[in-house]
Amino acid sequence: MNEIDTFGHDSQVQYMRRVFAHMEKAQEALLKKIDMAPFDERLRRFRDMALKLFEKTWMTATQKGIVENEEDACVLYLYCLSYALSKSGIGVPSNALPEHKKIQRFVKEVLT
Repeated sequence: MNEIDTFGHDSQVQYMRRVFAHMEKAQEALLKKIDMAPFDERLRRFRDMALKLFEKTWMTATQKGIVENEEDACVLYLYCLSYALSKSGIGVPSNALPEHKKIQRFVKEVLT
């Protein structure tokens, strides 16, 4: 039985792939700004924590109109990663994150 796999053509799948591609690039830039090596063994733990926070907050942020597109989703992830890093004692200067007032307020409200 030969079935055609249309999974990769699904618009939601393509959207998520774009979101995760943006997140990877933004994460790389953030790590450079805070002078953290991409092979630092602690990163897996930070990324896991950030992903859980992102999954916890993304739907609500979308429903409230705080996250409106792929770029906003990426910014939300960066704020989640920054929160995970700071909870582990690694400071992230505020100028290392993209300025986005709505996401900043939302993350502060939800994660603190």
